[in-house]
Order: sequence, then structure tokens, then C-alpha cells
Amino acid sequence: MIKAILASTSTLHNQDYLEYLVSHLPELFKDEEEVLFIPYARPGGISHKEYTAKAAEAFAKAGLKLKGINEFQNPVEAVNKAQGIFTGGGNTFLLVSELYRNKVMNEIKTAVRNGTPYMGTSAGTNIGGLSMQTTNDMPIVYPPSFQTLGIVPFNINPHYLDPDPNSEHKGETRETRIKEFHSINSQPVIGLREGSWIDLKDNKVTLKGELQARVFEKDKLPFEIETGTDLTDLN
Repeated sequence: MIKAILASTSTLHNQDYLEYLVSHLPELFKDEEEVLFIPYARPGGISHKEYTAKAAEAFAKAGLKLKGINEFQNPVEAVNKAQGIFTGGGNTFLLVSELYRNKVMNEIKTAVRNGTPYMGTSAGTNIGGLSMQTTNDMPIVYPPSFQTLGIVPFNINPHYLDPDPNSEHKGETRETRIKEFHSINSQPVIGLREGSWIDLKDNKVTLKGELQARVFEKDKLPFEIETGTDLTDLN
């Protein structure tokens, strides 16, 4: 049974890192002594050590210990022995490239499907979908595959933004980019707004948070869903 939180972002405006998610960590990682952190996305060039320390500080507020995968000599063994896994945000191309380079993409997928609790934020959430192809990130590296964890049977667009009619920018929007994705690909896409997350528990996939999410399906008009909506059968 999969247990996971796939959150749009790690940090909301005027809040500390993971502040809005801390209260949900004890339930997700219930009875786990230590959670494995995957810092491969490395936002802003921060080192793995620094990123791990930042995440560990937030987890400590929930009474949980966190240890970076970078602290283990064998990444595969670290994943296989992990009691819980948290993948932080940053650049999705870099994250996916590093997961494949360290041979842990499939190991994480297997662990999560076998019940290891998982949390992702931003890039760590993007890889929870079937592929990383609905990321917003710059392709700074070339991963060997766009296929990701498939924790949910659709794709996710974290940090989803609605068009601003007052903006001077008249170029492509997030919705335009997702329509481009659907010109070639068929899986649904969830536009996940800041402060919202997808919760997987008891064989159900549910939208959580205070905001609506936007659902995109190939050859159909996009539509809004309310928090609490069951997404289990969206595929």
C-alpha cells in the first residue's frame, strides 16, 4: 500500500521551509526512526550537506530524524534500508539524472510500492508522476530517461500558475505548455497550486490543501477540482 505526500512546494510565502507540512509528517512517517533525504536536485547550487541540514531542521520540528543519501557509501543500499524517503525540490532534470546515475530510481519506485512512506516537494513531487515531462525547470543536464516513479497514474505540474490578465507578459502560459505536452502524450496532468498536495493513503489518491487544482486531459477542456477530491481513478 502506497503512503505518500506529493506537495507543490516546500516553502510558502512568509513561512519557514516545510512549515505548512510539518504537522503532517508524524502521520506519514509514523513509527519511523529515521527518514532518508534525497538532495540531488540541489536548488540554487546549495551543497548536499547544506540542503540535508536544512531539511533535517524542519523534520526535527516534527520529532523526526533525517539523514542524507549523500552520507551513505552505497546509495542503493541506503534506499533499500530506508524507513521513509523525502525528496526535496530544485532542478528536476538534475534530480532525475542523479537518480539514474546512482541507480536508485527503480529502487525508490520498488520501495514506495512496497510501503515505504514517501514525501516529495516540487521536483520531488514532479517525479511522483509517470514522467518528468511536465516540469517547469531548465534542462541543464540530459537524463537517460524522462520516466519517473509512477506513484500516481498521471503527471504533475508543481507550482501551477494561472494566467494573470494584468501582466505585461503575453507569451505562453502553464496551460499552453501542458496542451503542448498533450499534443504528443496522453496521460492526465494535475496543475498543483502552491500550498496544495496530493495525499496517498488507504489505496486512495486525494487532493489536499486549501486551493483547487486544475486537471488537464488530452482533447478535453481543463477543469477545476476542489480540495478533498478523489483522484484515484484519474488515468
